[in-house]
Amino acid sequence: MSKTLIVNEMFGSVQGESTHVGRLCYFIRLAGCNLRCTYCDTDYALKTSDGSKMSIEKIVEQVQDESIRLVEITGGEPLFQKNVVDLCLALQEIGCDVMMETGGSLDISVLPEGVVRVLDCKTPSSGEADRMLFSNFDHLNSEDEVKFVIGNREDYDYSLQIIDKYKLQAKTHKILMSPTWNQIEPVQLVEWMLEDRPPARMQMQMHKFIWDPDKRGV
Repeated sequence: MSKTLIVNEMFGSVQGESTHVGRLCYFIRLAGCNLRCTYCDTDYALKTSDGSKMSIEKIVEQVQDESIRLVEITGGEPLFQKNVVDLCLALQEIGCDVMMETGGSLDISVLPEGVVRVLDCKTPSSGEADRMLFSNFDHLNSEDEVKFVIGNREDYDYSLQIIDKYKLQAKTHKILMSPTWNQIEPVQLVEWMLEDRPPARMQMQMHKFIWDPDKRGV
């Protein structure tokens, strides 16, 4: 029997975050998540009932039809569904550059070699900081990325502590700080970074400037 996943939506767009920002990207958003972050902007994909069952073969077929090499698997929490590992392998087999955005509370070591892990390290304002699986940092490589969503000064200071405690800059130079949409002024985050010179880059969600911030499928 063909393996399946519960998919919330699939669409071609431009990568609005990460170090791949600006590249055309095909997004596969899986349904279901084990976290409930206060700043979640995809709360329409938190439950498995928010999606439809699709075979991995059908998903890959749709990706091939789009002819976009960069593919991001997101959610929800993509690692919430174990068959996502098989999807990663299938996408790599057809020559895709595969990224996965994960909330960091589930084991990333199950993912195939070559999949770029964008690990969203939960900050205090998320309400889920205590759910982080910090052993995931042991599995990072130089192509992986760590993202901190910053909603206030506490989040920022916490992020600096985590970067230092786990020596993240020795594992990857792709450390990102992203201001929470409509919660903190981006200039405030830049000013803090100028004061402290953290080994991180500031990023914003570019797609929210191109389209309406609440628009889905972009």
